[in-house]
Amino acid sequence: MTIEIKNLEKKYENFHAVKNLNFIIKPGSIVGLLGPNGCGKTTTIGMMLGLIKPTSGKVIIKGKDVENESDRIKILEKMNFISPYVELPKKLTVKENLIVYGKMYDVINLNEKIDTLIKDLNLFEFKNRKTGELSSGQKNRVSLAKSLINSPEILLLDEPTASLDPDTGDYIRTYIEEYALKYKTTILLASHNMNEVERLCSEVMMMKSGKIIDKGTCESLISKHGRKNLEQTFLKLVRE
Repeated sequence: MTIEIKNLEKKYENFHAVKNLNFIIKPGSIVGLLGPNGCGKTTTIGMMLGLIKPTSGKVIIKGKDVENESDRIKILEKMNFISPYVELPKKLTVKENLIVYGKMYDVINLNEKIDTLIKDLNLFEFKNRKTGELSSGQKNRVSLAKSLINSPEILLLDEPTASLDPDTGDYIRTYIEEYALKYKTTILLASHNMNEVERLCSEVMMMKSGKIIDKGTCESLISKHGRKNLEQTFLKLVRE
């Protein structure tokens, strides 16, 4: 599914959060959205999900406008997301959460789907524990399972490996990589982990103060700005 962002803006009373964004994400690609805290990444994702109403501009997904209510319902059936700013119901167990979200998406063979996700993401040992009792890293893995419950064609990932130890983080990155390749999933990845972005993303967009200030492949941006890696490139751009 193609994602097209046209002249997208979000203004609050005293703050211009997102300023005239324009980009296209091709089907089956993994694109990174990078920038310092407060630059507008999460607001952009919120508008793409139809959770935040743009001040102006459009989010077009597979030719349909997210602002159109009838189109939005059809689009969201094929999308999902993970964000550290959105918590799952704390009093439900891991499995109960997956059941609830699976039913919201009318997932066929739901029990089989849940069992597969629990196995693939190593959730078995705490599948019957309340989500509110889990560590930050465990919650992230459950949120990733939730984001895959409907086998989405578009996946919006906001810090998917935050709070994970290096071994688990590497496991999740490998899982995302293989999942996207297998199912041709279109992914927008917002992350502060530059090694993760270099590994997963075919293209990167750099945001600062609500605007995209540069974009390209990791290699082209590193070369263009005369740096050794993406982290050094990121620091140069956000500090200018």
